[in-house]
Amino acid sequence: MLDTLDASAVRTWCRLALSALGQAREEIDALNVYPVPDGDTGTNLYLTVECATAEVERCFEAAGEEPGGEPGLATAIRAMARGAQLGACGNSGVILAQLLRGAAEVLAERGGGPEQLREALRRGSESAYQAVDVPVEGTLLTVAAGAAEQAGRAAGGLAEVAGAAHDAARRALLHTPDQLDVLARAGVVDAGGRGLVAVLGALADAVTGQRPMGPVALGEDLGELTTVERCAEPPRLPGHPAFEVIYLLDAPDRALPALRGRLAALGDSLVIGGGDGLWNVHVHVDDAGAAVEAGVAAGRPHRIRITHFAEAEARSGGAAPAEPAARAVLSVVAGAGLAELCARAGSAVLPADPDAPPSSAELAAAVRRCAAREVIVLLNDPELRATAGAAADQLRAEGVRIAVLPTRSPVQGLAALAVHEAARRFDEDVVAMTSAAGATRYAELAVAEGESWTMAGVCQAGDVLGLIDGDVAVIGASIGATGAEVLSRMLAAGGELVTLVLGGGAPDGLAEQLVAHARRQRPEVDTMVFTGGQESAPLLIGVE
Repeated sequence: MLDTLDASAVRTWCRLALSALGQAREEIDALNVYPVPDGDTGTNLYLTVECATAEVERCFEAAGEEPGGEPGLATAIRAMARGAQLGACGNSGVILAQLLRGAAEVLAERGGGPEQLREALRRGSESAYQAVDVPVEGTLLTVAAGAAEQAGRAAGGLAEVAGAAHDAARRALLHTPDQLDVLARAGVVDAGGRGLVAVLGALADAVTGQRPMGPVALGEDLGELTTVERCAEPPRLPGHPAFEVIYLLDAPDRALPALRGRLAALGDSLVIGGGDGLWNVHVHVDDAGAAVEAGVAAGRPHRIRITHFAEAEARSGGAAPAEPAARAVLSVVAGAGLAELCARAGSAVLPADPDAPPSSAELAAAVRRCAAREVIVLLNDPELRATAGAAADQLRAEGVRIAVLPTRSPVQGLAALAVHEAARRFDEDVVAMTSAAGATRYAELAVAEGESWTMAGVCQAGDVLGLIDGDVAVIGASIGATGAEVLSRMLAAGGELVTLVLGGGAPDGLAEQLVAHARRQRPEVDTMVFTGGQESAPLLIGVE
């Protein structure tokens, strides 16, 4: 449990918040009925925090190259706020970015103790309100204010303050339908507020360290008002503007009053956040060109994004995309050998670095490079599901028909590729590939970096771990012996085909040893051996 917020805690906060929003993204999207029911609030918040997390990771990488090896709190928290500002998406994303900016100003200047956290939450809430041209209660703003108020009253240390903020945010969220009629009619809580509960839950977890697998805010005790079924028919808001316009703006402070006046006259949902010459501008208008021209008059707009609400609402309602002209498969894999295997099977490849997994933007860019209207994505890593979900939503908005298959290992991806047939209907191809992947049990070997508790007992640094379907099942002294034991356990449940993928750390003779072992145990089983080149695991095993 931390007494003071430090750079490592900020890094953990970002990672946990991103994980929480990834898990709750679809739920939050479904809650989105205000200000426009376009079903993207969860995705927008995820993308905003993803950029914040990436900026913090970059500041740690830069600090690692200097003596000392870790950034200070001020550097890390400013990186988090700046990343959120640069990547803010949608109304809620821009407001969250401004909240983080206000909080960062306090923590960077005064430190990360409990009194400073109280002040940071208050400043963040005030900054968010100031950014919104016409603040509306029953939204993310209300939830932020409730969290800040209760944190200000909380006695005790950092954990008590963070916990009080999260508890108050959760209670405030439940009251949002009482404050905003459109939420009450739909029977839901506010989507942006729901996202903030997850972010504050992540903060509480980062401070206490008691829930390392994810925030306590993933829907616990929030009642039926967060169920997706309650908002299956979101209310339409007749007369709302046709376009959402967002851009970053380089402009001096003195240009802001005139900009606010021009944009307020053009539409609604106006939010302008930022400072030090860089601003997030968000507005809903009928004349998108005039909104951009207002930015040009004030300074230099860039990263301009314009969304047509009619199209967005049709997508969130499940409108079918146009019939595609081509289909591609994209495989995310680490290792030159695995990449070559996938390419030979007809798949495009996105190289993966286990220490720096691809962002949603990188994944979306790889799909675009496929130049196909239909794309099947093989992630081969369960940790990428939230990232891929956010990328898929962006791509569907561009007219790409995309399916993300839940392959958890490269051996499942290879099994799916083996049955891929572009001549089949898209849905049939997806079902066949998903079935093939699901019928493939997977395992991998890893070398323990230190003492740790596992499902198979306590391991020490240097022990070889055999993971079956993601859980440690065997602890051994050598790669060969551990691989043989893992293979025996997998074949005990049956199988017709064994796939062995050798990694960069595989010892000489490993393949021959395991092929002979499989033949002794199950003579009828065929075994295929490939050189994958992955550095993260000396051996991958698949049994179909």
